[in-house]
Amino acid sequence: MENLAQLEALCERLYNSQDSAERAHAENTLKCFSVNTDYISQCQYILENALTPYALMLASSSLLKQVTDHSLALNLRLDIWSYIFNYLATRGPKLQPFVTASLIQLLCRVTKFGWFDDERFRDVVKESANFLSQGTSEHYAIGLKILNQLVSEMNQPNPGLPSTHHRRVACSFRDQSLFQIFQMSLTSLRHLQSDGNMLFASRLQELALSLAHKCLSFDFVGTSIDESSEEFGTVQIPSSWRPLLEDSSTLQIFFDYYSITKAPLSKEVLPKFHGKMLSLSGDGNVLARMGKALECLVRLASVRRSLFINDAARSKFLAHLMTGTKEILQSGQGLADHDNYHEYCRLLGRFRVNYQSLFGLAATSLESALSELVNVEGYSDWIRLVAEFTLKSLQSWQRLIEFMLSYQWASSSVYYLLGLWSRLVSSVPYLKGDAPSLLDEFVPKITESFLTSRFNSVQVGFPDDLSENPLDNVELLQDQLDCFPYLCRFQYESSGSYIINMMEPVLQSYTEKARLQTCDKNELSIIEAKLTWVVHIIAAILKIKQCTGCSMESQEVLDAELSARVLQLINVTDSGLHSQDDQIGKLLKQCLEDQQLLEESQKFVSNKVQRYGEVSKQRLDRAILTFFQHFRKSYVGDQAMHSSKQLYARLSELLGLHDHLLLLNVIVGKIATNLKCYTESEQVIDHTLSLFLELASGYMTGKLLLKLDTVKFIIANHTREHFPFLEEYRCSRSRTTFYYTIGWLIFMEDSPIKFKSSMEPLLQVFVSLESTPDAVFRTDAVKYALIGLMRDLRGIAMATNSRRTYGLLFDWLYPAHMPLILKGITHWTDTPEVTTPLLKFMAEFVLNKAQRLTFDSSSPNGILLFREVSKLIVAYGTRILSLPNPADIYAFKYKGIWISLTILARGLAGNYVNFGVFELYGDRALSDALDIALKMTLSIPLADILAFRKVCMILIANSLFEFSLKRMF
Repeated sequence: MENLAQLEALCERLYNSQDSAERAHAENTLKCFSVNTDYISQCQYILENALTPYALMLASSSLLKQVTDHSLALNLRLDIWSYIFNYLATRGPKLQPFVTASLIQLLCRVTKFGWFDDERFRDVVKESANFLSQGTSEHYAIGLKILNQLVSEMNQPNPGLPSTHHRRVACSFRDQSLFQIFQMSLTSLRHLQSDGNMLFASRLQELALSLAHKCLSFDFVGTSIDESSEEFGTVQIPSSWRPLLEDSSTLQIFFDYYSITKAPLSKEVLPKFHGKMLSLSGDGNVLARMGKALECLVRLASVRRSLFINDAARSKFLAHLMTGTKEILQSGQGLADHDNYHEYCRLLGRFRVNYQSLFGLAATSLESALSELVNVEGYSDWIRLVAEFTLKSLQSWQRLIEFMLSYQWASSSVYYLLGLWSRLVSSVPYLKGDAPSLLDEFVPKITESFLTSRFNSVQVGFPDDLSENPLDNVELLQDQLDCFPYLCRFQYESSGSYIINMMEPVLQSYTEKARLQTCDKNELSIIEAKLTWVVHIIAAILKIKQCTGCSMESQEVLDAELSARVLQLINVTDSGLHSQDDQIGKLLKQCLEDQQLLEESQKFVSNKVQRYGEVSKQRLDRAILTFFQHFRKSYVGDQAMHSSKQLYARLSELLGLHDHLLLLNVIVGKIATNLKCYTESEQVIDHTLSLFLELASGYMTGKLLLKLDTVKFIIANHTREHFPFLEEYRCSRSRTTFYYTIGWLIFMEDSPIKFKSSMEPLLQVFVSLESTPDAVFRTDAVKYALIGLMRDLRGIAMATNSRRTYGLLFDWLYPAHMPLILKGITHWTDTPEVTTPLLKFMAEFVLNKAQRLTFDSSSPNGILLFREVSKLIVAYGTRILSLPNPADIYAFKYKGIWISLTILARGLAGNYVNFGVFELYGDRALSDALDIALKMTLSIPLADILAFRKVCMILIANSLFEFSLKRMF
């Protein structure tokens, strides 16, 4: 650098230039400051003399990278530490915020990395406190920023620090400094609460609240807290903090900060709550302070129960929380803001974490937890206000969608409210004493309001983005329905009747539409959406087959009543206007003879065919599949075969389904219909096959399936003529699951004759491809037939879990059909769509899981199999290495190499080959396979090996096997 001005100009271009080439040139020129330790003194010179903030930023960020990436001398790090403190004290108030933030991060990084190297680094809290006592708001802000960044730095791992060392530093910091910092945050909050200079106080209040929140969010026990999970929802505050937490002023300061912050009103969206106007927006800083105060309260509400020395202290803390939350509900202040509303819902939800039982606690804990709530003074007012707030939230859900607010936001917030009520009702059976819980009064209203809100949401509609529609988003749907079934089962008779009364008119309307030739598309979509919600709700209720207030027998009867409505719906969904049945084909044949009839019927046929392409119908069928999955686990599974007499007695009265076999026939009928009629919906096909596999893989249910004519037909006729989705390329991945299921069913019967007859459709494909001349082997018809065949065979191979079943497949394939596999890999090497399923089949075929590849001692099958493996790998490897590298090199080349090496690794580790035989008889199968594997490995640059994890792992595994073989020979 000739002079400082030139450097400042380069820094200006580095951070502000719109020209990427200019920025890159500046970055390369200035890179030396961050990689060469000789430039550390020049960074200090820049800090002292530079006039532009971008030059200061360069010096600060370069020092940060030097400290992180290099092991600097202790004296040098101490000099940097002291210099930055003095620099911030003298020049900090005049610096740009981004420069100040970078310097503070540098200071905290040096402190953390040197925590155990010198005691002076641990004086960072004392030095920061000096900024708080200098009397100016600018220095006060810098002090709070240092403490904020220090807690964050100590709480998160760094790339330049081993995780074990990070945890040692964090634990030491927690024990020596964190409590002092939390006390300083509370002291600052009390001091700033009475500060008359609101212009500066508001900014400092945000920093103090942020500091308190970061202290409470510290990873006290070395586990990353997942706030969405109850398992890690308890804050493990050390026992030394107990006096401060038991002090009522600690909780109160955060409630005070929430209440004294006045959020300005704006356009009304949500309804009035206790006469108070609720608004959706306001000053950002004001709302940020309110939200941060609530976040601190959420953390305090999550402290471990064992922190309190006795029940009296715990009850006092709980009473204070209830009083504070009750006052917020009474005023309604700030609850219309997105973030505040969400945090407040989380705060209420935390009552179920520590003051309600966690899942898995003993009954005595359940009793004690609910008793604590019920016996707190003011419980009746609190539970009433919480119930009203929940009802208002559910009623406002529809309006939030109308105003195009985030559906996901509203859904996740209501989830916490439903979670609170679900754990409350779960504890009722264990409650003792005379104090009323009042849940009988409020829970039914909440249940009905939730059901009504789901129906109303259908009328409103959703954005075009399908991820916002909970019926298309599994996570959103699970959030909504995870806790709700507990509320339904609390007073199941009334809830069940309400669901039936809601469903029956809609089902009746849907049934009437089935008899029509045409119908309004939007009207039908709304009906199907309502039915979809009801079916999902019923499925969720069946998922938690348990008793929370009435006898098991009565609950089974109610389960039967709800299930009967869904089963009635199934009869309608695939009939009349809603179906695509064989009558269409017959109608078309008649129309060919009568042109007028053809023209009149075209519209009718088109409507029927297109129904399976409608998103609303697909959602409904996926909901029905979900219902079947939950119903099976509760009432058809292996453990429930003989424990559901009441349910089947009622189903027999309603529908004539008096045992498991008849119900399984209904389920399999729906599975067959979906596989037959859905040709383009991957989601429905995948969901259907998932249910089919669950049924087939159960021992008892699998045996029962084999008795059904529909299943026998599927096993014997698994062709594209009967199941058109097999011909659809977009559903080709589903073929593996389909044949995996068929394989399960085939191998349940110990019959080689049955196996061969079931494989007849695949044999026909083999014969067709084997008879195809080489000249036309590169056509699309051969390509898609080969892809489908390999996916089918992989599914069958996955189902072989014993020596007997694997032997059936091996004898069927070898030696007759193995040449086609080799022919496929040689002709289609440059087409990953073909090679990937082919190689994946071979990887499955050579995998010796459950010792299924165990041949007789006199059998050469193991050696013969490895020779086929060698031929395949050599054929693929020699050809793929000769091809040029395309843009997407992983999909084109690396993925195939990875699967090829996986095949080799499994062949080497399968323990079914005596590799000495190859050397003894001069067979080069092993040598050729190892040679081509080494060539493929060396063809991948080291950077790509490190970038692609799967490639890296298999290369390591193959290296170990090859090394072991060389040691052997």
